[in-house]
Amino acid sequence: MNRSSSSHSVRRQQLNRSSSFAPSLRRRNTSVSIPPDPEDDPAVAQAVNAQQVIQEEIAEIKRYEDFTTIDWVQDAAREQLRRKARRKERAGFWARNGRLGWRGRIAEAYDAGQAWIVVTLVGAAIGLNAAFLNIVTEWLSDIKLGHCSTAFYLNENFCCWGAESGCAEWKRWSGFWPLNYLLYILFAALFSLTAATLVKFLAPYAAGSGISEIKCIIAGFVMKGFLGSWTLVIKSIGLPLAIASGLSIGKEGPSVHYAVCTGNVISRFFDKYRRNAAKTREILSASAAAGVGVAFGSPIGGVLFSLEEMSNYFPLKTMWRSYFCALVATAVLAAMNPFRTGQLVMFQVKYDRSWHFFEILFYLIIGAFGGLYGAFVIKWNLRVQAFRKKYLVKYPIVESVTLAVATAIICYPNMFLRIDMTESMEILFLECEGGHDYDELCDSQNRVRMIFSLAIATIIRTVLVIISYGCKVPAGIFVPSMAIGASFGRMVGIFVQHLHESFPDSRFFSACEPDVPCITPGTYAFLGAAAALSGIMHITVSVVVIMFELTGALTYILPTMIVVGITKAVSERFGHGGIADRAIWFNGYPFLDNKEEHTFGVPVSQVMAQHIVSLPATGLELRALERIINENQFQGYPIVEDATTKTLLGYIGRTELKYAIDRAKKDQMAPGHAKCYFSASGTGGDPRTPSSTMPAVTFDTMSATSAQLRIDFSKFIDPTPLTVHPRLPLETVMELFKKMGPRVVLIEYRGRLTGLVTVKDCLKYQFKVEAHDNPQQAASDHRSEQIWGVMKTAGGWVDDRLNVLRRKIGLGGQDIRLPSPTRHSNERLRDGEWGNTAEDGEDGDALELELEDRGRSEAR
Repeated sequence: MNRSSSSHSVRRQQLNRSSSFAPSLRRRNTSVSIPPDPEDDPAVAQAVNAQQVIQEEIAEIKRYEDFTTIDWVQDAAREQLRRKARRKERAGFWARNGRLGWRGRIAEAYDAGQAWIVVTLVGAAIGLNAAFLNIVTEWLSDIKLGHCSTAFYLNENFCCWGAESGCAEWKRWSGFWPLNYLLYILFAALFSLTAATLVKFLAPYAAGSGISEIKCIIAGFVMKGFLGSWTLVIKSIGLPLAIASGLSIGKEGPSVHYAVCTGNVISRFFDKYRRNAAKTREILSASAAAGVGVAFGSPIGGVLFSLEEMSNYFPLKTMWRSYFCALVATAVLAAMNPFRTGQLVMFQVKYDRSWHFFEILFYLIIGAFGGLYGAFVIKWNLRVQAFRKKYLVKYPIVESVTLAVATAIICYPNMFLRIDMTESMEILFLECEGGHDYDELCDSQNRVRMIFSLAIATIIRTVLVIISYGCKVPAGIFVPSMAIGASFGRMVGIFVQHLHESFPDSRFFSACEPDVPCITPGTYAFLGAAAALSGIMHITVSVVVIMFELTGALTYILPTMIVVGITKAVSERFGHGGIADRAIWFNGYPFLDNKEEHTFGVPVSQVMAQHIVSLPATGLELRALERIINENQFQGYPIVEDATTKTLLGYIGRTELKYAIDRAKKDQMAPGHAKCYFSASGTGGDPRTPSSTMPAVTFDTMSATSAQLRIDFSKFIDPTPLTVHPRLPLETVMELFKKMGPRVVLIEYRGRLTGLVTVKDCLKYQFKVEAHDNPQQAASDHRSEQIWGVMKTAGGWVDDRLNVLRRKIGLGGQDIRLPSPTRHSNERLRDGEWGNTAEDGEDGDALELELEDRGRSEAR
């Protein structure tokens, strides 16, 4: 009994020496000898506690540097040590008489239940935000066409609640249609101007969809601020404005971004997630599922979307938490009931008719259209993105306003393009019997006109999506693609219905029952939306489930699966990966898709970097070490026995090395000619016992005195880095990066360091292979120059006319000329240096991510 109480008192004394905890930076514990337990040796425990303080300071400095890749192997080891220390801390604080009391049990239960608390809060916040965005977006979209005379804050649906087709309370802005046309254009320009200004000056990361960046972040790429609170606020404000401006963009893609931002912001209030990137990744995956769930009213589809598209690591517990988060989010959205119809989304419908087997022929046509649409839009949108990056990076606001005005001018005359895309899908999905007939859509005498109008809408919307997706406002591509697919599908459905009524006695339509409507054009629109969504994103299972949850019609599961299967087959014929994956490739993010399979047939030695900076284990002077760090930005350095043999001994990160040097200079006044040692054997330690398990010394006991002039850095190296043979196939190394997630893999041959390889080295080689197979850059550059020349000429002519007008009315006539941008983007694309670029600090969202530069500095 006395022995037990004495042990607990010693443990409490150790905790009082250092209340802070920092896990060790060692990747694996592979020591030959087992060190003594800190509880049994107070001297060792004191050294360990002091070392934990040092590691806590390093972790505070590091905090996952911006634009670097998380080393998941090291992070997992650090989390295991953190858990072990937390258990010891609780046992020492809460235990009484060798047993854990009720306070300790509550503390353990709270720690275990933090995940459920976080996902509940995240789901509720996402549901509330989604309801707010739905209400605001619908009102802003309707205000362009008119206003409610009884209450200005009501949209058309609420103003005319219960009316079949319009009402006297909802009034157009004017009885003169050219004035309405002009106001429609002015509202579109105002909304796009506001959204683009907010994004440019307050939160550049709020632009675009964000799905491709979130995939990289969940995989371990650090982009500070992309999931921050300010990005969340501006995304939530700018998204309704961008949608209401009439641009051919949607809110369902950005809903994933603001949902993941919500998960990141809320999880940061909990220490468990603030310190651990692996735990945060689980919350981000669950938030992505909730974002899709509230966007489509499909919680199960959201979980499958997160599994299929967003996460490259999705364990069972993450699936369960994603399900719960999506459930809470959709439940809150249903309780808010933003449309006052009991539906979670505007275009939710119910189908009660069955389909016929002869319709499969037309389903195949719709599926083929989805695949061709996805391939066409992805190809040309990437070319537009390259043009935008090269010429328009300095003019994001002008570009957004110009696109909105042009879209308003083009779309207003067409009845399917004039209204909001979600509202148009609601109309196109509806059955003709007993439903709202929008502009005589169901009249048999208007079928030719409707087919022509839908065909024009499909073509125009496709072109607008290509040029609009990627502009600097919150923008998604889910709903625009679904609207395009719905218009094409409805067109096919009307055509089939016309065929059936023209040839009712044909054997082809023999399955149709008499006196009962045989063809439902709304179901074709529904299947077309599924095909276009699958074609643009290259997802299958989640699309089927989303569309099933939208309709609730189990009857149409098989047609949806057929259409999506054909779409997938056609899409794969034109290339792998949806538009989010191709955007990752285009922007040069260090992401290896685990869905892709490569057969390069080359060893890793052809890809690795051979000319690398390594540090000798002994004899290097402190000033020489500082000079090496200052001359490059490599994120780590291999440790070798000497420059001649290059026998690999370990690896040290840049942050750890800089911290060790600063402490040695500050605490021990180490001179520049002091000798640095990176191995325990070089300072008299036991070489058989690696120092990664339990550091025995601190800076206070470090030998760095004016007499000895020796500095021991062995406590900061990783003695067991991940190494492979030079002849190992490149495909296997890429699998190591995908499955284990190391930051760097060292290449050694019989113990001798021969090179190293990072994710970006693999991606650069992959890019060169693909560029060799598709040499089309020169022609694309020439066309881009011609288009930019035409745009400059047109812009100069308009500017001249405006200057003349300003001088006549006395507002001044300062000429404004568009300077020619520096050519940089396409040259880097040709050289294998992908990435967004920024000139002179313009556009904070343009990231410096060139693989040639950052490929060297990421992990060396």
